[in-house]
Amino acid sequence: MNVILLEKVKNLGTLGDQVSVKSGYARNFLIPQGKAKAATKDNVAEFEARRADLEKAAAAQLSVAQGVYENLNGQVITVEAVSGDEGKLFGSVGTQDIADALNAAGFVVERRDVRMPEGALRFVGTYEIDVQLHTDVVATITVEVKAA
Repeated sequence: MNVILLEKVKNLGTLGDQVSVKSGYARNFLIPQGKAKAATKDNVAEFEARRADLEKAAAAQLSVAQGVYENLNGQVITVEAVSGDEGKLFGSVGTQDIADALNAAGFVVERRDVRMPEGALRFVGTYEIDVQLHTDVVATITVEVKAA
């Protein structure tokens, strides 16, 4: 299925690209999320008419993300969790815990923005975690997990 991208999509393309994707991906994710439209003649004409507005909106989102990056990058966040004598946590510290700590510190971050490629944190210690603010902007924070 051919679609027109209305915003930048990771590993797919940028604003205005016409790409061919599987129909299920288009119908179930791209179109309902507002990231793409079917590449019909009417939709292509409508997109070209709205292109300048969409590019302005994308640039505004990028500048907001860069502003947050300036404040967030390098921050140290402390999360307390119950642990045993050897530093192993009873449970784990996940993306929601980190997002809650960032929100308490005054940053607006959603759970899905926190990137933890190695999974949940299960030991007391210091960890480097990425926060994806935009498709082009990724901040790195330090998370200190302390015993409560």
